[in-house]
Amino acid sequence: MDDPNADTEWNDILRARGILPPREGPTEEDILEAMDQVIMEKQDRHLEDRTLDELDELEDEEDERVLLEYRIAEMKAEALRAKFGEVMQISKPDFIREVTDASKEVWVVVHLFKDSIPECKLMNAHLATLAAKHKATKFIKIIGDQCIPNYPDKNLPTLLIYGEGDMKLQLVGLTELGGLNMSLKRLENYLISSGAISVD
Repeated sequence: MDDPNADTEWNDILRARGILPPREGPTEEDILEAMDQVIMEKQDRHLEDRTLDELDELEDEEDERVLLEYRIAEMKAEALRAKFGEVMQISKPDFIREVTDASKEVWVVVHLFKDSIPECKLMNAHLATLAAKHKATKFIKIIGDQCIPNYPDKNLPTLLIYGEGDMKLQLVGLTELGGLNMSLKRLENYLISSGAISVD
């Protein structure tokens, strides 16, 4: 008969079924516990041999390392949030990808405009400033009747605010924001209240 203590797959199966008695000697768990114990003792001895000044220096180094890791993580998070920064003009074939699909991950502010309308020029200027300031929000502009066939010029400028893959808010004309007297601050507050941009 084969050695019942042999380390074979067949013997492991027989042990699991209770046919063979448990293997003699340390288990894998015993070995791992022993290794952990040796590592802990070495670390304790390593720290025990140090003076108070050396321990203070070691603590300072650890604090600096943790602070540096935190700063790096913060910079990476900011870089991910700040990926836009300008008003991008699109055409109708781009709308689903650039607006609807993109709004599943970020807020998207869409400006339906026409260059010849003074209110649209004002809106474009203010949106360009806000896009540079609020880089986590995607700002898009598209000519009104290219986006929506036969869209009347009297409705321009129109803002469409998208989030979570759907349109959340629509602003037709500038009357609500003061017409040609619309200030940058008033537009920014409107977009903050809609949730499209956040205050840092």
